[in-house]
Amino acid sequence: MDFLTQYGLFLAKTLTLVLAILLVIIVAASLVSRRRHQQSEGHVEVKNLNDKYKEMYEALEEAVLDDELLRQRIKQERKQEKADAKARRKAAKKGELEETDKKRIYVLDFDGDISASATEHLREEITAILAIARPEKDEVVLNLESPGGMVHAYGFAASQLERLRRKQINLTICVDKVAASGGYMMACIGNKILAAPFAVVGSIGVVAQLPNFHRLLKKNDIDYEILTAGEYKRTLTVFGQNTDKGREKFVEELEETHQLFKTFVSEYRPQLDIAKVATGEIWYGRQALAEKLVDQLATSDEYLTQAAEESDLYKVSYEHKKGLQDRLGELAADSSDRLLLRWWQRISQRPLM
Repeated sequence: MDFLTQYGLFLAKTLTLVLAILLVIIVAASLVSRRRHQQSEGHVEVKNLNDKYKEMYEALEEAVLDDELLRQRIKQERKQEKADAKARRKAAKKGELEETDKKRIYVLDFDGDISASATEHLREEITAILAIARPEKDEVVLNLESPGGMVHAYGFAASQLERLRRKQINLTICVDKVAASGGYMMACIGNKILAAPFAVVGSIGVVAQLPNFHRLLKKNDIDYEILTAGEYKRTLTVFGQNTDKGREKFVEELEETHQLFKTFVSEYRPQLDIAKVATGEIWYGRQALAEKLVDQLATSDEYLTQAAEESDLYKVSYEHKKGLQDRLGELAADSSDRLLLRWWQRISQRPLM
């Protein structure tokens, strides 16, 4: 029996050592990957979505139509293309090209995690678009998917979208699945919000949670000390003994953050009954339309394919060149980020939206 006990302790120590080494390796890989990521030069990629939709349409035509009808359709399309080209040349000679030019729609994607890390690419994409977009004529469509996350991170993401509004660039937000909490903070900046019938929106509230191990430490005669300068430098702790005064201050800070959130939403969606919808509840698309949280029920595909009939659509994305080492580093970084972000959020008491 003593042998099994000693063997169990040996395995526990070995496992602890292995986990510690793995954590160090993961953190080191994360730092290296981030440094390379920051140093590597990215670039903006632009894809014409009109061409994509046209190719899909032509593939179906070729499969469905008989040969004679297909030849007539192709002949008609070429004739129309020549007429359009001639009209553009004529307009260019008269100096009227800008007036006859089509509306341009720039399509962006934002897939939000707890730290809104996609903002790093979003800011570059918006910077590129602002250099060429025409105020009050062109449009930006953002396919948004996010359940929310850290307050300061989503506040920064929302500020990137505000840049478009300040430059009078029409912004349409498409929510196919979820834009809740911090995700809805971003969505409400749009001139127009579209949602699928069962998309999840709302959750205008603030939440924070953390475990407390004080009683466990006390039971095992382990002391934990935390030293601060400033009465409210630390209100609640993970290992120390929490007080009613600390809890009251923490709740007060949550309420202040919630009030800032409500004020922000009200500024961009004045038609909302903010007292009714800012309870932390979520609504599905149809319900959200009734509460004026969104403006229209439609999927992003429906909106974009209809817009392609009269506008030029461009998918804009900011990309980094990734080698094998970068991909392996990002895999390690992603794993470490999930562990470190959860730990940091609990220790630092950062509330989530």
